[in-house]
Amino acid sequence: MDNMTLKEIQNKLLLWEASENPLAPLTSSQREAILDLEALIQGSSSVEEIKETPIEENEDIAPIETVYDFLNWYETLNEQNIKKNDAPYEAYYKQLEERRNECVALTDQISSTMLDLNKLSDEYNLVSNKTNALHTMSEQLLADQNKLSGIGDDIKQKMHYFTQVEHLSQRLNSTTMSVNSEQFFNVLAKIDECLDYMRANSTFKEAYTYTVKYRHLQSRAISLIRGYVNHILNHATEQVLTPDDPMENEAMDTAYAVYFGKFQAAAPKLRMVISEIEKRAASNEDYASLLADVQREYAGRRRRVAGGAAAGALAAAARRQAGDHCASLRAACSLLALAVRDECALYEHFFAQPSPALDEYLQSLCNGLYETLRPHIIHINHLETLAELCVILRVEVIEEQVNNDRSLSALGAAARALLQDAQERLVFRAHVHLRADVLRYRAAPGDLAYPDKLLMMEQIAMSLQDQSLKRSDSRNSVVSDVSATSQEVANINVEAQRRPQASPADLHGMWYPGVRRTLAALSRLYRCLEKRVFQGLAQEAISLCVQSVDMAAKQISANKTNIDGELFQIKHLLILREQIAPFQVDFVVKETTLDFSNVKNAAYGLIQKPRQIFSLNSNNALLEFLLEGTPLVREHLLDSRKEVDRQLKNCCECFIKYSTEILAGPLIEFIEKAQAITPPEQLKSQLWATPGKLAVAVKEAQKRIKTHLAPLQRSMQLYLANKETEFILFRPIRNNVVGYFVQLEQILANSGFTYDDLLIVACPTPEQVSVFISSASLISHSEPVLPYGKKKQTNVIHRPSVTSVPEILEEKNISPPSENP
Repeated sequence: MDNMTLKEIQNKLLLWEASENPLAPLTSSQREAILDLEALIQGSSSVEEIKETPIEENEDIAPIETVYDFLNWYETLNEQNIKKNDAPYEAYYKQLEERRNECVALTDQISSTMLDLNKLSDEYNLVSNKTNALHTMSEQLLADQNKLSGIGDDIKQKMHYFTQVEHLSQRLNSTTMSVNSEQFFNVLAKIDECLDYMRANSTFKEAYTYTVKYRHLQSRAISLIRGYVNHILNHATEQVLTPDDPMENEAMDTAYAVYFGKFQAAAPKLRMVISEIEKRAASNEDYASLLADVQREYAGRRRRVAGGAAAGALAAAARRQAGDHCASLRAACSLLALAVRDECALYEHFFAQPSPALDEYLQSLCNGLYETLRPHIIHINHLETLAELCVILRVEVIEEQVNNDRSLSALGAAARALLQDAQERLVFRAHVHLRADVLRYRAAPGDLAYPDKLLMMEQIAMSLQDQSLKRSDSRNSVVSDVSATSQEVANINVEAQRRPQASPADLHGMWYPGVRRTLAALSRLYRCLEKRVFQGLAQEAISLCVQSVDMAAKQISANKTNIDGELFQIKHLLILREQIAPFQVDFVVKETTLDFSNVKNAAYGLIQKPRQIFSLNSNNALLEFLLEGTPLVREHLLDSRKEVDRQLKNCCECFIKYSTEILAGPLIEFIEKAQAITPPEQLKSQLWATPGKLAVAVKEAQKRIKTHLAPLQRSMQLYLANKETEFILFRPIRNNVVGYFVQLEQILANSGFTYDDLLIVACPTPEQVSVFISSASLISHSEPVLPYGKKKQTNVIHRPSVTSVPEILEEKNISPPSENP
């Protein structure tokens, strides 16, 4: 700016608003402001504005001719305005400076005062420290005095435990000291206290020596206690074993309870001594050992006194009931339970807590039961006796007595051991019984007299019912003397009236002996054996029973008819299936077998590779045989219930097949031949397939239905005795017969038979066959008919059975023969 001339500045300023490319163009408002300012400066403002302007200001305005003059004037005016606005602040600033000076003066006065106070505090601390040092010294002297006094008392107290040896030894060796006295146990407590102190302070000088002395005193006291207890127990034992009165010995032999009187009288003499030992036994091993010795001595004396008497009483009870094992067991268990309870009650007079010595004694006492009765139990062959013995031991002894009385735990152990032997014997005899009396049972002619025995039972039921009706009609007649036999018959009639739905076929005595014996054995074993053992035995029993029924059915089929054999088997399988349902067990057993198929294959491979037997490479045939020829262990689940269902399904299918062949045999024979002819058009040319012969076969089938349907249904009624079961079993037979007629009609239609041929054959429609079968069934229900295979008629009355509906016939898919559509 200094180097530039005024002219250059003016030229630059003129370029601000040049007409072309102005450097700083002004807006209209800016121009108006400049014009107003120029008018103010040049005096062109109004008179009123001039008057309002202070004179001093107007006088100070310098003439402005150039822009530079204007800028200088503007800067001067701006500084004046700033000073005018800052005047209050400057005044306030001066006031603050005055207040600051006052505060500085006050701070100087406070500093001077604090110096005086610090000097005073230092002098006070000096005096206080001297006073506290005096108090501390006094307290230290007092603490030293108390410490020395405590050390003296402590030495005196500790020396007390060292100076009591002679005093306690004199009191313990005194002739007037009695073990059963409070003074003795005070001395014993002092010995224990001193001994515990020596053990707790083993680092003291001569602590070990005094420990030995106190141990000697304690051993002396324990010896006195042991001698006193043994003396009392020996005296009681001698009084029992060698009584003064001869009559007393005889009373002891007859009354076992007398053996407890002498010991119970000696209990008060030992109760305090034993209670003191029990208090100390919990925390001291020496007294625990003493207590165990005392308990063993007591148990030994009781074994000597009561052991032989208990064994003799058990043997006498066994001799009195030699023929009745159950009564002998009950008597022995009752006698032993009474003896064990008395022993426990007597033990509680001496001791507060049970002990292993008592358990051992009671166990030895109860072992007499096992040793006395086991030789008899292992030689029993009768299942009912063994089962009753198991029930007595398990229910009457263990559950009702032992489980409700903790003192009889020893009796429970002996009873459980005896129960295990009885159960083992029972299982063995059950196996023998099932093998001999079920599987190998040789049926008598009366066992296989089916359906004769069923007809006989119905006749008996018929006669009993007629007698009952006659008695009820004549009940207003004159009453005569009634014999015992007539009264029994009346009772039977009343029972028959109460169960009008009962059938002779469902009577327990009418069951096949193999089934009856199997179910009777299972019912006896169910309450006697554990669930796992019973499941295995039940599985075998049911399997053997199924085999026995199958063999009996084959014999009946050989003697009578296949229908009788299958119905007999169906009847007893239904009974077996229904009777095993209440047993809440799974008739499933896991069987483990060895599979040697790998051994066979490996042996073949070894034979085929003789040159590689001793090969040294990886293809060694002997090594492969050893690795691959290991037998495999396989597990199989055998389910008896499913086996019964499977056998029942097979029997039902065989019965349906036999029944269908009886009713539609000629049609089945023709259909089997016709299905073998191909093509079907050649059937008409066969000599056995002429319309005349087919008409004969159709008439023969109808005749069979009319002749054999009623006896067949009568047999089903007689064996099964249940309407719903008969309907379920007869439905597939009916469907098969109708199906064969339908199949015959289809074969005739497909083989080119003419309308005239069909008229000659006269094959009925399915509807006609159904009506024909229904009419034959109605006739069988309206007229008395003999079962299938019988020649003569007998008036019988059928009663429905209470046997439940066999779901197996509905659950299993019983289909007609494969050749039937």
